[in-house]
Amino acid sequence: MSIETAAPVRSSGDLRVFMSNRDSRCDECGEDLGRRAWIFLAGNRAALCLSCADLDHLWFLPPGDAALTRRARKYSTLAPVVLKWSRARKRYERQGLLVEEGALQRADLDAEFVVRFAARIRQLYPGCPSDRPEQIASHACRKYSGRVGRSAAAKRLDEEAVQLAVVAHVRHDGTRYDELLARGVERRDARDRIREDVDRVLSRWRKG
Repeated sequence: MSIETAAPVRSSGDLRVFMSNRDSRCDECGEDLGRRAWIFLAGNRAALCLSCADLDHLWFLPPGDAALTRRARKYSTLAPVVLKWSRARKRYERQGLLVEEGALQRADLDAEFVVRFAARIRQLYPGCPSDRPEQIASHACRKYSGRVGRSAAAKRLDEEAVQLAVVAHVRHDGTRYDELLARGVERRDARDRIREDVDRVLSRWRKG
């Protein structure tokens, strides 16, 4: 074995790939992998190259975009965590994930849609606070959520669909709506009570 002997124990269902700091050799095919090889530890503690471990079809997704990582991991049947030994900290540290190409493409498409939805919000509501469009879009477009952002109209970025998402955000984040519901006020009555508050916010956001 050519990686540090203090490899962490895998929890059930986890797959882990290690970036070696030493010259390495695959215990199955015998290929010299060189330094900084990517190695999978088989059940008998044999160190396998990604090809012998049947993981060489996966794509590396580095850290940096937590939302993209979550989506890609959800869509990928296999998603091994990539770990590297830190001599300074004396522990393995996460370097990213290996995911299926289709999962990465699907996650990227979702991310692109959220960006376009947020851009449409900015276009229709130029006075909307700078951090809100992405927040509204991410919430409204969450896949399988049943929210307005997943509708066909939203995918066309229709003004009415985008407006419904913005209204829902303002209703929950900028009024007493949730407080009224918590007090037992019926949903329609609660909406009637805060309608003017919502309209004032939307009017301000439309003006820029």
